[in-house]
Amino acid sequence: MPNKIIENTIIEYHLNRHQPDKPQFAIHDLKEYITKHKGFTTKPHIHSYYQVLWFKKGKGKHFVDFKAYNVDKDSVFFIAKNQVHYFDDNTDYEGILLHFNETFIVQKDNETDFFLKYNLFNNPYLQPLCPIKNASANVFDEYISQIKREFANPDEFGKEELLKAYLKAFLIQIQRTKQECDQTQNDIPIMFDEKRVQLIKFINLIDENYTKGLTVAEYARLLFISSRTLSDLTNQLLNKTPSQIIKERIILEAQRLLLYSDLNVNQIGYRLGFDDPSYFVKYFKKNTNSSPLEFRKSVS
Repeated sequence: MPNKIIENTIIEYHLNRHQPDKPQFAIHDLKEYITKHKGFTTKPHIHSYYQVLWFKKGKGKHFVDFKAYNVDKDSVFFIAKNQVHYFDDNTDYEGILLHFNETFIVQKDNETDFFLKYNLFNNPYLQPLCPIKNASANVFDEYISQIKREFANPDEFGKEELLKAYLKAFLIQIQRTKQECDQTQNDIPIMFDEKRVQLIKFINLIDENYTKGLTVAEYARLLFISSRTLSDLTNQLLNKTPSQIIKERIILEAQRLLLYSDLNVNQIGYRLGFDDPSYFVKYFKKNTNSSPLEFRKSVS
């Protein structure tokens, strides 16, 4: 089995000096980071914070939630907290790695923060990466330079607020670029209209409640819409039923726990809200065509 879940690794910069083991925002040279932590980065792991990986040079593979994605020059990956990912063995990558906790990405209850958190990082139905063009790369570099300069000024007035502003501006620029990228990959308009907002809210609600066994009708009530409206929404935008989306989130978490934790099958079933471990085994096998133990062994 792979190593246990790897939590916060050593960082170069942090703002909360009284709790250095709980970084809020850090920036790394990607090549140095991979070289220094290769024993960890090449093994599947999760973090309790968000990451942006900007591969400026190098080719290879990056693995996110059991899928391999091509790494090319100027590709940006978005890793949400608790999302499984790992690097390949290539140490020739050049680029930037940012990681930050939720207080740095969500500051207000508004649409911009909502989309940065739940569409840029937490949407399992969009690819977790985007290639960027030279013009966009130049803009991104400007923000990275501002962030580095601010980190280099210790104890300056308003340091944290400026870093939040620079990071948010950086992420907004990435979101604009990724919107074009997602539209190209899906061959459909990716616009933040009311329907797409509702879909992202539904996906977010599932992420918060998938262990509680809520029905489609209960999710619809939380969204203040009817079950029929919710079904029409998911079918139109994803060609899936609400029940399928709920099942996929449960199965994804089961796969994560099977591969990257030491919990046994019964414990995983209980954690996911199954009162009967045998039912969890049947549920998993029905939706993956393999038993939990078979799945665990297939990638051990």
